Amino acid sequence: MDCPDPVVPAHGRSTLAELLPSIAARCGVPGFDCSLDLPEATSWVVMLIDGLGSEQLAEHTVDAPYLASLVSEGTASLTACVPSTTASSITSLGTGLAPGRHGVVGYTCRIPGTLSLLNALTWDAAVDPQQWQPEPTVFARMRSAGAAATVVSRSSFVGSGLTQISQRGATYVEADSAWERIGCAAEAADTPASLTYTYSSRLDHAGHEHGWQSPQWRQALRRIDGEARSLRDALPEGTGLVITGDHGMVDVADEDRVDVDVTHALSDGMVLLGGEARFRHVYTAAGATDDVAAVWREVLGDDAWVRTRDEAEAEDWFGPIADAVRPRIGDVLAASRGTSAVLASTRFPVETRMRGFHGSLTPAEMVVPLLIDLVSG
Repeated sequence: MDCPDPVVPAHGRSTLAELLPSIAARCGVPGFDCSLDLPEATSWVVMLIDGLGSEQLAEHTVDAPYLASLVSEGTASLTACVPSTTASSITSLGTGLAPGRHGVVGYTCRIPGTLSLLNALTWDAAVDPQQWQPEPTVFARMRSAGAAATVVSRSSFVGSGLTQISQRGATYVEADSAWERIGCAAEAADTPASLTYTYSSRLDHAGHEHGWQSPQWRQALRRIDGEARSLRDALPEGTGLVITGDHGMVDVADEDRVDVDVTHALSDGMVLLGGEARFRHVYTAAGATDDVAAVWREVLGDDAWVRTRDEAEAEDWFGPIADAVRPRIGDVLAASRGTSAVLASTRFPVETRMRGFHGSLTPAEMVVPLLIDLVSG
């Protein structure tokens, strides 16, 4: 069922941005507050499962018996940031800030003063990560205070733009297999009052390629559930294990896709198109914003929430927006509703081969689980 209103993050209360600061507070690090209901623990491990939303987990509990065992009536959830996409969510997680502050406002967004896009996942432009995102990370702040903060992840992520903006300052442990990551995370968790972060991308990859209701997605979920249970079993007694996702997912059928590159009215007044299929940044010619917004509303109708940048800011989509970040956001934004998507087959051909998408403000994309397991003997 479609949601009539967008799910706007509860900034400062229950978003992904509150998770690591709350853990840092539980570790006794000065300057942090615990805004989430976390137990006391000797150390903390956070496992982020890319593409795991609360709705997806609820639909497939039989494939995730361990994860499902951590869900009970009253179990809290978190919201992703806007847009509900990996680069933005991981940076919010790592910095404790909303996208309006850290500046990663989409999968792709405009480099101010140019007609070029920056892909925040692949970091495909000559942009200095520290200038793009100068705010300190939670990892760096913890280590500056004398606490241990470790990232256990793939060697291919070392030094990437996304790693620099979201995790700089952490001790980085390279581990290329799930089982290596389990062992390294367990070793790091031996340090009292420490934070260890690890990440799994398998579920998201299966969802994009096959859709989240596919047998391939369910198989990936079963494997990840087993890995999460093995991680729990490897952790020292007293460790707090937190498992969450960066966004959920929506499957989009061929008939629910609008193609900007063949729907010519959508290109009128537009100078650059960014974002992704479920969350478009539309950059307009000077003075054309209102006209472009009107056309996008007319063409997309009930299939999208269309907002100007000022309207989205007034609705607090991105949290407080820094001056340097504002021009990165589209003059017009189109956030898909239901199971629709706005593709661009010429500009972004890879999207045409995908079945599962995310980025918008629906519950299926925005609400992610907050699963907590305090390891006991």
